[in-house]
Amino acid sequence: MAHTEHKLAIFRGLLKFNSNIQKIWGVLIFLSIVTTIEVILGIIKPDSLLAPFLGMKILNWIFIILTIVKAYYIAWDFMHLRDEKKNLKGVIAISLIFLISYLAFILLVEGGYIFRVLQVSFKGWQF
Repeated sequence: MAHTEHKLAIFRGLLKFNSNIQKIWGVLIFLSIVTTIEVILGIIKPDSLLAPFLGMKILNWIFIILTIVKAYYIAWDFMHLRDEKKNLKGVIAISLIFLISYLAFILLVEGGYIFRVLQVSFKGWQF
């Protein structure tokens, strides 16, 4: 780690805590709220969010964004990434951006291929 003192603030300093225990509870409550929103949206599935946008439903985009937010805060606070040097943070961020983009590309290309093959095949959708 770059230094031994831990920063006791989240949301870029908007919310500050007195101890690490309070900060852990604060981040846990935030992650629980985001998860609750995801679960409620998954159960309710509002019709207004089922419209297509950039090849997917708006609801799916919301799930992806909320999942990335949760992953960021888990890595930033619980894995102590906030205490590392700027270069290490950059290397991790660039690697993740590249790998996530590559995975999304592969899933979209292969998924489209499988959809087209099964759409015109004799057996059809049997799974």
